[in-house]
Formats: sequence, structure tokens, C-alpha cells
Amino acid sequence: MEIGSRIREDIPAVSSTLSRRDEFLAGMKATIPLVIGAIPFGIIFGMTAVAAAPGEESLSPAATMGMSLFVFAGSAQFIASGLVAKGVGTLIIILTTFVVNLRHALYSASLAPYMNHLPQKWLLPLGFWLTDESYAVVISRYSLDDRSRYKHWFYFGSAVLMYINWQLCTFIGVVAGQTIKNAQEWGLDFAMSVTFIGIVVPLIRTRPMLVAAVVAGIAALLFHDMPNNLGLIVASLVGIAAGYLAETATPAETAPEPMKEHGA
Repeated sequence: MEIGSRIREDIPAVSSTLSRRDEFLAGMKATIPLVIGAIPFGIIFGMTAVAAAPGEESLSPAATMGMSLFVFAGSAQFIASGLVAKGVGTLIIILTTFVVNLRHALYSASLAPYMNHLPQKWLLPLGFWLTDESYAVVISRYSLDDRSRYKHWFYFGSAVLMYINWQLCTFIGVVAGQTIKNAQEWGLDFAMSVTFIGIVVPLIRTRPMLVAAVVAGIAALLFHDMPNNLGLIVASLVGIAAGYLAETATPAETAPEPMKEHGA
């Protein structure tokens, strides 16, 4: 079932009476299917980060947990730990993870009209907790035409559940990676690709989105052999350019004006 349809079923028809608690719990409930999908993702990150292949460097358990606590960006963490294992320079790691996470700027831009009235005490933590999974459910919630004043609490519930789940799964992975021999040879990092496919595909709703996804995917395959995962940077830039060109060639659609929330 599509994310938006599932959320619509969970939200009462007259939602102006929803409390902070109602929205918080609804956000957690809507995110549960995506959390389940992220469980192996977090465990695999913890395992592969502390169990590098022979001749490669691994992260310490403390560094691995610290990355999950203070970075909290699954794809960037996988890529950064992989580049560290290969002994890649710090500048390349920073540049690569920066480009990979540029999609969060697009997420923020689409959420901004719904959240620009919130104070910094809300924007800062919610910005840090922004993930692909939470974005998928939160943008669907904000897109519902109702008068709930506490939709940011829906976001809060989704984000908190994702954050706690990621820390627990990373810890389990760290313990498993120190216990199981040759865990890095299992090819478990393939789960990251599967997870992102499951997140991205339901969000492709317009022609520019489809063009960007297809072009970026083809470019990623063509430039896969570039050193230091630079192919990801090239594919991201090419995909963004293709999506932009498709957007400019597509007649503009009038988006519904978002309902403003009040209170915190």
C-alpha cells in the first residue's frame, strides 16, 4: 500500500482535534514498516565497519557508534567507512559524503513551506534527524489537507523511532562484527541498495523524478569503476541535471498551498 494512503487511513477525517501525542504516535506507527526495512541495514553497517577485509582498516567500535550517534546518515556512513577501509584521504571522504547527502537539501526545500513557522528549537533537531525514511512518511502527512496544528509532532515521532532503531541496530552489528569471523565477505552491504530502491520507487510520481532516477542509475553503472567511489558523485550530478532539464521542459503544476500549523 502506498505510504500516503496508509497514513490517510490512520488519521481521522476531522483531525483538527489531534493532540501532540496523537500525531507523535501516528508518526511512529507510519514509520514502523520502514524501520523494519532499516533493521538489517543498521546491523550490516555495524558489522562491516568493525570487520574490515585483510589489508584494510576498520573503525573501532567507539568510532562506529559515534558515527551513528552524530552523523546518522546510513548511506554516508556506509560510504565513509568503506573509504576509510581503503585508506582514502579525508578530503575525498568529506566530498563524497557531502555529495551523497545533497538529496537532503532537496528534502528540506520541499518541507520548508510547511515548517518555516517553527522556531529553531524544532528546526535544528528535526533537521538533524531528517532521513529518507522519515521524509517519505512526513511529506505524505504534510500533503494531507487537514487542519491539524501539530504535524511537526508527527515528524518528531517518526524521527525518534528511526534514531533509536539505528543506534540499537548499529550496536547489534558492532557486537556481531566482533564475534562472527569473515563477516565482511558475506556481501551484506547489498542490503543498502535494496533498502534505497524500496524507499525511492514509491516517491517517483512525476516525469522529472523518473528521468532523474533512470539517468542517475545508468550513470552509476557506467561510472562504477571510477576510483574512490567518484562515480557516485558523477551519477548524482548527472541525475540532478537530467531532472532539472526534464522539470523545465514540463509544464508547471500548481501545488496546493500548505496549511499552517500553530503552537509547539
